[in-house]
Amino acid sequence: MDSDKTATADGEKDRNFVTALARGLDVLRAFRRNELELTNTDLAERTGLPKPTVSRLTYTLCQLGYLVQDGQSGNYRLGAGVLRLGYGVLAGMDISDRASQILRDLRNGENSYITSALGEAHHADVIYIAVHRSREDVSLAAHVGMRLPLFYSAVGRAILAGMSPDQRAESLRIADALEPDGRLSRQDSLGRAQDEYAARGFCTGYGDWRPDVNGIAVPVVSLNGMRVYGLNVGGPSFHVSPDVLETVYADQLISAAETLSMRP
Repeated sequence: MDSDKTATADGEKDRNFVTALARGLDVLRAFRRNELELTNTDLAERTGLPKPTVSRLTYTLCQLGYLVQDGQSGNYRLGAGVLRLGYGVLAGMDISDRASQILRDLRNGENSYITSALGEAHHADVIYIAVHRSREDVSLAAHVGMRLPLFYSAVGRAILAGMSPDQRAESLRIADALEPDGRLSRQDSLGRAQDEYAARGFCTGYGDWRPDVNGIAVPVVSLNGMRVYGLNVGGPSFHVSPDVLETVYADQLISAAETLSMRP
C-alpha cells in the first residue's frame, strides 16, 4: 500500500513521514468499487498490516467519522467523513467542471467508441478525475478514480511531458523507490514522451497500457502553473485506430488543452 512509499530511493526512511497517518489512509483505500463492508481481517489482508494494528486504526477512524461499524456484523463501511473529504477535493478541482463540456464534445465526435478523460499523477500512477465513456456498449470500463501507469500510458506520458524538470525528477525518484528494476524502461518511456510531444504536440499509447486499447493524450497545465493534468481520448483498438486518433482527434485534443490551460 501507499505507506510503503516512506522509503527513499536509497532505502532510508523519511523522518517527516507520519506512518500512523499513512496506515490509516491505507485502510480507507482498501475499500474497492461497489464494496459496502469489510472486516478487520479483510483490511489486514489488503493493507498487509497486523490485525491488532488494523483494529486500533478502525476504532480511531470510527471515532472520527471516517468509518462506521455495523452493530450486528461488526463489519465496517465508509462514513460521511470520507464523503466530506472527497467532495472537498472535488470542489477544489475546478478544472473538472471546466473540462466537463470539453470531454463531452470529444466523446460525442466522429467515432462513437471514443472515451475521453482527464487525469492527474499520483506517485507512479495517473488517476482519472473526470471521465466521459463512449456511446457504445463495447467500451473501456473507465471511471473516476481509475488508475493507469504514469510511465506506460498515453495520458501518463502527456503529464510527464508537461511537467517541469523538477517535477519529472521527483516522479522518477518515487517510481525508482517503488520499482528499482524498471528504471531504464521508465527513462526510455520518458524520453519517448518528450520527443513525441515536441514533434507532434501529443503523446501516443498504442497497446502499451493494454494491448487492446489505443489512445492519445496532451498535457493540461493548471492556471497557476503548479499542477499538470493529462487529457486523453481512446478506445478499443479494433474500433479506434491510430490513424483516426491522429487525423481526426489530435487537433481537437490540442485545442481543448489550450482552452483548459487558458494559454496558447
